[in-house]
Amino acid sequence: QVQLVESGGGLVQAGGSLRLSCAASGRTFSTYAMGWFRQAPGKEREFVAAISRTVGITYYSDSVKGRFTISRDNAKNTVYLQMNSLNPEDTAVYYCAAGSSSLTMVNVYGIDYWGRGTLVTVSS
Repeated sequence: QVQLVESGGGLVQAGGSLRLSCAASGRTFSTYAMGWFRQAPGKEREFVAAISRTVGITYYSDSVKGRFTISRDNAKNTVYLQMNSLNPEDTAVYYCAAGSSSLTMVNVYGIDYWGRGTLVTVSS
């Protein structure tokens, strides 16, 4: 069992930055690929970014590529999402997830655990 707790969300002006963190419980963090997803009001949950278990291969959605960076620290059982150049379209609840493959996460598939989410609001 893995528990995921996100933090770092909040209100930011357009063009600003935020860094989200996701702390995982348990001693098996390095055996999971990790990902970030988001869900805006009235929309389906969508893939944002994913990172492989140890090599650090990353995937990004086209909408965040070049602005967001996912990283992980296996010693701290934590995955991060650095978000730069934020715009109002990035407003959503951001969820951390753990799964077996960073590649399948791109299709919002193969998720074993979800966090409860953290709200990011970008004002214009």
